[in-house]
Amino acid sequence: MGSGRARAKQAKVARELKYSSPSADFEALQRELGSKPTTSDDKEELDQDRSIAESRNIRPTSDDD
Repeated sequence: MGSGRARAKQAKVARELKYSSPSADFEALQRELGSKPTTSDDKEELDQDRSIAESRNIRPTSDDD
């Protein structure tokens, strides 16, 4: 008994999750993960690493542009 009310509540929650657009606080996430923002020095180092890898015909594992 009472499964109709529980099912209706689950459907309501599912609808809210499906159609809502939650806002993400990326700065808080970055702080939580302990990462720092990419600086121009980091980008230069990454470019150097990529050019070395290309000269040695090594394929990068990921593309972080």
